[in-house]
Amino acid sequence: MLKEYINDDWLPVLQHNHLDSFEALWDLNKDDWFEPPNYRRGGWSGVVRTAILLPDGTEVGVFIKRQENHFFRSWRNFFRLTATFEREFRNLLNFRRLGVPTLEPIYYCQKTVDGKLRAIVVTRELEGYQPFDAQCYNPISQIGTSRRGQVISRVAKTLRTMHDARLQHNCLYLKHVFVKEGPDGAVDARLIDLEKAKWRPIKSIITTRDLYSLYRCAEGWSRTDRLRFFLAYRNEEHLGSESKKLLRGIVRRLIHKNRRV
Repeated sequence: MLKEYINDDWLPVLQHNHLDSFEALWDLNKDDWFEPPNYRRGGWSGVVRTAILLPDGTEVGVFIKRQENHFFRSWRNFFRLTATFEREFRNLLNFRRLGVPTLEPIYYCQKTVDGKLRAIVVTRELEGYQPFDAQCYNPISQIGTSRRGQVISRVAKTLRTMHDARLQHNCLYLKHVFVKEGPDGAVDARLIDLEKAKWRPIKSIITTRDLYSLYRCAEGWSRTDRLRFFLAYRNEEHLGSESKKLLRGIVRRLIHKNRRV
């Protein structure tokens, strides 16, 4: 069980703000929710955003996720209740270890208080980033074809990095991919909400499952967007036989889902 984690680079910052304890982070901005608590199955989970001071006097935004009595059971530990945040935070650390762009971890801890399992995750805010859907496909956000292609290509390559590591996001929607364009025009992409991510041995299954989820919610994409994305993901100029087979599998799932709806 992962009971506590503190990022060494952030420990002096937490100490400077008197936030280097579970209790201080649990009570901070307790009623000022960025995402109001989600109550289900006898527990709850919510998010607050706050700005903390760096030693040089500047501020940085952080997100504090708190939950109480939100559990999951794995086949390895069927008889042990585990905080869902523990699974998410382990995935976050694993993604970073394997070079998959995601959030910067600051703090994790879980404690049982009055018979209730509480857990806290603290990560640095993705300053200047936007959800992939807002960046590219929001009807009120019109961007040029060239820049649109750059963003699509960077996101596709980021997902390929994840899948090359045999990691499946398992809940891959546009809102779970954040993108940022730098002053030089370079685009960066990060993956968030890793609670359901898992390692799987067969890459084709990972690809089909995740890209099906992504395409399913990409209603604003044109056929050109979808092809451009898949070519960048496969690192090809033209679809090869294996790529065509994978794409047909994704399309079949989409058609089957639409028929059921």
